[in-house]
Amino acid sequence: MEIKSAEFVMSNSDVSKCPKNTIPEYAFIGRSNVGKSSLINMLTNRKSLAKTSGRPGKTQLINHFIINKNWYLVDLPGYGYAKVSKSAKKTFQKFITQYFSLREQLVSAFVLVDIRHKPQPIDLEFMQWLGENGIPFSIIFTKADKLKPKAIEKHVADYIAIMLEAWEEMPDYFITSSSKDIGKEAVLEYIHSLNKNMRLD
Repeated sequence: MEIKSAEFVMSNSDVSKCPKNTIPEYAFIGRSNVGKSSLINMLTNRKSLAKTSGRPGKTQLINHFIINKNWYLVDLPGYGYAKVSKSAKKTFQKFITQYFSLREQLVSAFVLVDIRHKPQPIDLEFMQWLGENGIPFSIIFTKADKLKPKAIEKHVADYIAIMLEAWEEMPDYFITSSSKDIGKEAVLEYIHSLNKNMRLD
C-alpha cells in the first residue's frame, strides 16, 4: 500500500469526542520509550507527523491521523516509565481503556515492543487484557537495527515461547526499524489486507 496522504485530524483525552464517522482505525501503543512516533513517521513517509522526543511519555492524548482519506492511524499514549505524575498516569490509563472498550471503529491494535529486551510483564499484561476483552492486536518489534540477525531470531523465538505459555497461537508480528525502513511494507500491506476485506482499498 502506498501512503499518498497523511493528515492530522484531532487530539483529545475524551473518547466521546473522537471522530464520529465509521472510518476504520488502527491504534498504535506501547511503552513510552519504544519508538512509537518514529515508527509512525516511517510508515507515513512524514518526518514529523507524530512528534518525537528524547523525553519518554511525550504523547499524552489520543491522536487521530487520516491516511489516504480512508483509514485512521491512532497514536495512543505510551504506558510505563513515563516521567509523569501518578494522577496523570491514571488519567492516561482511563482513556486508553475507554478507547479500546468503546471504539467500534477499531479494526486492530498494534502493540509495540522493543526487540532488544526480554519480554516485559507490563507488555504481556497489556496484551493479556486486550485478549480478554476480545480486541484484535498484532505485535510490532521495534529497533531491529540495534541487533544482529541471529540475535533478532533468538529474541523473537524467546518472545514466542513466552506468549505461547498463555496463548493458543502467536499473534501476527512484524520486525521493524524506523531508521532503516525495515518492516514498513509488511505492516502497511497487513493494514491494506484488512481494509481490502472491508472493501476500502
